[in-house]
Amino acid sequence: MWRRSFGTSSHAVDALKEKKWDALVIGSGHNGLTAAAYLALGGLSVAVLERRHVIGGAAVTEELVPGFKFSRCSYLQSLLRPSVISELELARHGLKLLKRNPSSFTPCLDGRYLLLGPTKVLNHREISKFSKRDADAYPKYESQLERFCTLMDPLLDSSPPESLQGISSLQDRLKNKVHNSVFWTRLLHQAASLGQKDMVDFMDLLLSPASKVLNNWFETDVLKATLATDAVIGSTASVNTPGSGYVLLHHVMGETDGDHGIWSYVEGGMGSVSMAIGNAAREAGAHIVTSAGVSQLIVDDSGKANGVLLADGTVVQSSNILSNATPYKTFMELVPQNVLPDDFTRSIKYSDYSSGTTKINVAVDKLPDFHCCKSIDGLQYTGTIHIGSESMEEIDSACQDAVNGLPSRRPVIEMTIPSILDKTISPPGKHVINLFIQYTPYNPSDGSWDDPVYRESFAQRCFNLIDEYAPGFSSSVIGYDMLTPLDLEREIGLTGGNIFHGAMGLDSLFLMRPVKGWSNYRTPLPGLYLCGSGAHPGGGVMGAPGRNAAKLVLEDFKKKMN
Repeated sequence: MWRRSFGTSSHAVDALKEKKWDALVIGSGHNGLTAAAYLALGGLSVAVLERRHVIGGAAVTEELVPGFKFSRCSYLQSLLRPSVISELELARHGLKLLKRNPSSFTPCLDGRYLLLGPTKVLNHREISKFSKRDADAYPKYESQLERFCTLMDPLLDSSPPESLQGISSLQDRLKNKVHNSVFWTRLLHQAASLGQKDMVDFMDLLLSPASKVLNNWFETDVLKATLATDAVIGSTASVNTPGSGYVLLHHVMGETDGDHGIWSYVEGGMGSVSMAIGNAAREAGAHIVTSAGVSQLIVDDSGKANGVLLADGTVVQSSNILSNATPYKTFMELVPQNVLPDDFTRSIKYSDYSSGTTKINVAVDKLPDFHCCKSIDGLQYTGTIHIGSESMEEIDSACQDAVNGLPSRRPVIEMTIPSILDKTISPPGKHVINLFIQYTPYNPSDGSWDDPVYRESFAQRCFNLIDEYAPGFSSSVIGYDMLTPLDLEREIGLTGGNIFHGAMGLDSLFLMRPVKGWSNYRTPLPGLYLCGSGAHPGGGVMGAPGRNAAKLVLEDFKKKMN
């Protein structure tokens, strides 16, 4: 069902050759589709070229077990920018968000549990079971993170204040200086409005390990561990890694229908996000073609991008190419050799694309029966269920296994059950379960992800761990799909299996994403732009890189026309 309304036939590919397009987008991940929609709305002729048979990239829904529709990679929504939702009218194009309340549930082997959600009364009652002190501190913790988010939020919807690259006119240089001066003045004003104490605390959050931040706030192990999972999600970092603290902001970032800090499921799975954006793009005039993988960019004699060569030999012409592929894929594989500056390619090549993430999508014939909570009316199933995360020491131990080349002996598992709220993705009485698992090395030292027996043994390790908290879970499994870092690279195109198109450490954000000097979506190859998660502001189903890149391309296009 996820291919409807988009071209896959030879006729659709033939149509690509009929003219020189104003812009081409490589890859139909949500950012690529977002860029295409804005470009088409801006009046440009746009074609989107997707390698797979289905659009969406990592925001995709696929029916891999009959009757069960999996959000195969990304599985929750909150970060999609409100500007993208409203400007592209995504609700009209089919986007329906299902709010989760409570938002998290952490079972303990000793029979206790912790529920957290958007209501202060629930949080205070639940945390008080462990510590009255922590229950009183928790709203102050959230309030501080929310204040920090107000400082960072405006940075997401605009290009970083990058210096001009290449030859430029006096007018462009003056305009760039004014733009950058305004940006920094506004940012400094916002920082000053926080006050010195909050600014010092903000710097502490940015630079410290998550463990230090959380130890300073709380004393309860299970509360700290539940919050700490936000700091290491999708990375190879430990809770003790310096700089991991700032990712705690994910706890309060984002929104659902105007409610801040609320994460939601998407009806029909995460592919519905991509479908809604794709529908908006197509309505605006964009031409979206699947099974049309790009093998190489074409560079003309003047050193400018001039089109792409598809895997089947088709040439598609355009002087403006936006890549939604990872920086490594874009610059090291698609751009011809000896076109880019050596220092740039070295920076791209040696960026951090490591991943410790495996996703297992499971079809089950019944809900897991957690022995610690027999009387809370099913609230435990609504939010993210944290398995094997009763202390930060457990999370660090799981990470250290991967540092030593081994999949975690006791993995850190985030379980979600979207079919609790979304009745469109599984048969009646049965459920879809997402397992987001850390830590799993790209190349494990004790086996290979290409070995079916090795893969099965790790999946069973995860199921057995869940059995400790919910006896009988393993026997409820009807079928499953597993994506290791190697699979994420091969099937979805994520270099190294990194779900963010590259690490999100402090050395890889803002003016340094993807590399220093090229943070504003332009690249050293004139006519080539980066519009995916490898560009500012980074990963997550956000749409900001696509929107920001498209606005820059439209600006550059108008200059060329004048």
